[in-house]
Amino acid sequence: MITNSVNPVLRVAPAAPAEAAAHFRAALAFHADVSDVAAALAADGDPGFVVIDTRSTESWDQGHVPGAVHLPTALIPEQAEQLLDKSVPVVTYCWGPGCNGATRAALALAELGYRVKEMLGGFEYWAREGFAYETWQGPARRDADPLTAPVDGECGC
Repeated sequence: MITNSVNPVLRVAPAAPAEAAAHFRAALAFHADVSDVAAALAADGDPGFVVIDTRSTESWDQGHVPGAVHLPTALIPEQAEQLLDKSVPVVTYCWGPGCNGATRAALALAELGYRVKEMLGGFEYWAREGFAYETWQGPARRDADPLTAPVDGECGC
C-alpha cells in the first residue's frame, strides 16, 4: 500500500470541493473542446462565436477548420479590428496540445478587448477526431482515431 507521503497523486491534497468547483468553472470559461466546437458549428444557425486559426499561411493551407478566420498571432494587433467584431466571442486554435500559439493569440485578443476561449487540442485533435477540414486543395477528412474519439461519435462526457 502506498501512503500519502509517497503517493505522487496525493502528495499535495486535493482542493476543497468549493475551491475545485471554482477552478473548474473558471477553466470552462477559458477553454472549449474540439467536439463542442464542431457540434456548435454543425448546428443550424449562428454558433455565436467565430473560430480563429492562429497559424502561418503554410499551416493554414495544409488544413484548417471550415469557416475559420485566418489570423496569425503576430498579425492580431494590426488586423483583429478589421476582421473581428468585439461583440462576438472568439475561439482560437493552433496546431495542438503541444503548442501554446492559441494561448498567445487568446491573450493578444483579450488584451484588445475581445471575449475569447481557446480550443483544446487544436487542429491536431480536430483532424484526429475525424472532423472535416479544408486545405488549399479542397475539403479533406481523416478517419477518427479510436484513441482520441469514440467509435460511436459520443464520448458521454
